[in-house]
Formats: sequence, C-alpha cells, structure tokens
Amino acid sequence: MDEKDILGRISALVDEEHQLRGSSGQHTDDERARLSHVETQLDQCWDLLRQWRAKRQYGENPDEASARPEQEVENYLQ
Repeated sequence: MDEKDILGRISALVDEEHQLRGSSGQHTDDERARLSHVETQLDQCWDLLRQWRAKRQYGENPDEASARPEQEVENYLQ
C-alpha cells in the first residue's frame, strides 16, 4: 500500500462518515455502530499514513508500515 492508496481510503471513509452523519437526525443502532467503526478505521488510516511518511522521511522502507490494532490506535494520548 502506498501513500496514494492510503489517502484514497481516507477520502472514501470521510465521504461515508459525512453521509452517515448527514443522513438524518435520528440514527439507528446499526448506523451508530457503522459510524463508530468508520471513525476507528479513519484513525487507523491516519496513523498508517503518519508511519508511512515517517519511514520514507528517515530513509526506511515505507512499505514496512502497517496498520496498528484498533485498541492501540484508539487509546493514544492526545
């Protein structure tokens, strides 16, 4: 996966997130669950993109970057 692929995935997830958020005022349990899953996937993709860019910047192989587990990404301190 390269930077273009990661950015494409992020774009698709953002589009889906906007669609879910704008669909109606009241969301079903399935819609809320899907929105939560999309948000988590976005966090993972942004993390992967940061890893990919850092490896490239410091002369490492960016293809060695990999998505971190959901729990790890979601529990980062801001």
